[in-house]
Formats: sequence, C-alpha cells, structure tokens
Amino acid sequence: MDVSINNGKHEVKRLRRVFVWELPVRIYHWLNAAAIIVLIITGLYIGDPLAVQSNKEAANTFNMGYMRFIHFIAAYIFLFNFVFRIYWGFVGNKYANWRNFIPTNARFWKEFWHVIKIDILMMKEKEHLNVGHNAVAGFTYFLTFIAFLVQCLTGFGLYSSMSQWWFPKLFAWVPAVFGGDIVTRQVHHWATWFFILFTLVHVYLVFYHDYVEGRGEISSMGGGWKFIEEEVFEEHKAEKERLAADSKKAQ
Repeated sequence: MDVSINNGKHEVKRLRRVFVWELPVRIYHWLNAAAIIVLIITGLYIGDPLAVQSNKEAANTFNMGYMRFIHFIAAYIFLFNFVFRIYWGFVGNKYANWRNFIPTNARFWKEFWHVIKIDILMMKEKEHLNVGHNAVAGFTYFLTFIAFLVQCLTGFGLYSSMSQWWFPKLFAWVPAVFGGDIVTRQVHHWATWFFILFTLVHVYLVFYHDYVEGRGEISSMGGGWKFIEEEVFEEHKAEKERLAADSKKAQ
C-alpha cells in the first residue's frame, strides 16, 4: 500500500508488485549500456586523438592501439548482445516481445498520441498507465534498434579492410553501399552523437517517471519488479487471461 498527497489530502493507493523485466532483458540492458559508453569514449578518441606528449620513444607508446583494441572488443559485445535481444523479442515474455516496439495496429498509434499529449504537450488527459513500455517508448526503441544496426554495419564495414578474421570481412560490402570509406566513417560518427543524445534523454526520462509515478522504474531494471495500481493489475490480468483463451481456441 502507498500513500500520496494530493491537494492537501491523503490519497491511498493499493499497489501490486508485478514481475516485468526478465533476467536476460536486464543483463542485455546493462551490458548494452556499458558497451555504448565504452564505444562512445573510445570512438571519440579514435576520431580525434589527444596530442599527448611523452618522454618515451614513440615505438614504446601504444595509446591508439589500446583504444582501438578496446573499441573492437566493445563492438563485438554490442553486436552479439543486439542479436540476442532480437532473439529474445520472440521468446521472452509479453513485455519483451517485439510487438511492443513495432506499430502493428491502430491501438498502438492511439496510445502513442495519448502519451504524446500527456508527456510532451502537457495536456490534461486521463493518466496513461502502462506496465512495460508505452507506445512512445517502444517506438523510440525501435528507431534505436535501427541505429544499432546502422552503427554495427558501418563499424564492421570500416573494420573489415584491416581485420584478418573472417567475421569482419563479411561486412566488406558496406562501404561501397554507403559510397566509400569517408561517407561510411561520417555516418558512423553521426550515429555516435545520436547515442549520446539518446542516453541523456533516456536517463532523464527514467528518473522523471520514477519520481512522478513512483512505480519503481529505476529499481525494476535491477530486480525486474514494478509496482502498479490494483485496478491496472486487474485489467492486465484480465487481458492476459483473454489472450490465453484466444490462443487456446486457435489451437
């Protein structure tokens, strides 16, 4: 049970704990976050290295080599972690399902506009309660997945010409599609700034919604649990039972 204050009066809300984010999703999230941070730092250094003066012989310093090595390791983690998330979108629970990210029906767009009116336009509408991702967040992550794909293609496309391993060479065709190494490198660099902006906005919104809604937005990516109102819990329970019944009839 939770107590919130509204207009000087105590408003009592009954909350239910709901398991939302499965362990693979949580591991993916934090591994992805770590990989992106490492890729941004090392990538910006590679693109514009510092002029570090040293008394050592140039042959004994390997700053760029270390940065490139770390960048490549993080890139492999980022790629295979991304592939795993696509797989989990088909086998995970309903909150991880790919349908939460790709508009497939009119209901998705109706919810999308409703969230825009509340969160962006600050219009007075009935509060939108969602256990997993709302439509705006889901569609934003879908666009982010496209950026993931572009970043992986351009990055490994650039790496293919200098790698001796067969895997990066699978992407040797990418620079030609983008119009050469220079354009490919520019796209790769622009995508980096997209991830920087996305990270800033993402962190802000997570803290904002956690503070305003008080449903455990931040802690849910640690333990997997969220807290939702009793009536919302019953609605989702009824919907789950309905979907299970429809699936049983289809069989």
